[in-house]
Amino acid sequence: MARLVVRIRILPADAESNLENVIESIKKSVPTGMEMKSSSMEPIAFGLKALIGDFLLDDAEGQMDKLEESIKSVKGVGEIEVTNISRQSVRIK
Repeated sequence: MARLVVRIRILPADAESNLENVIESIKKSVPTGMEMKSSSMEPIAFGLKALIGDFLLDDAEGQMDKLEESIKSVKGVGEIEVTNISRQSVRIK
């Protein structure tokens, strides 16, 4: 089965959200068989930052839904947006 790399842009629930804590909580909440491979922060506006996370998961039915639900359930997460999906062998820029 192929593995996918999914890039997700995660917006904080509010300006006071500690993104370092959010990253650690997401890593712990990701379902078995998936992992948060990397993360970075991207400026939005007025000092606010979004979290950009790269996740590895199997290319199987229902996996994206499970990943999205696990991220949305983390305290401090506002909205999420899937920005890219590719096979693991392809490098995302």
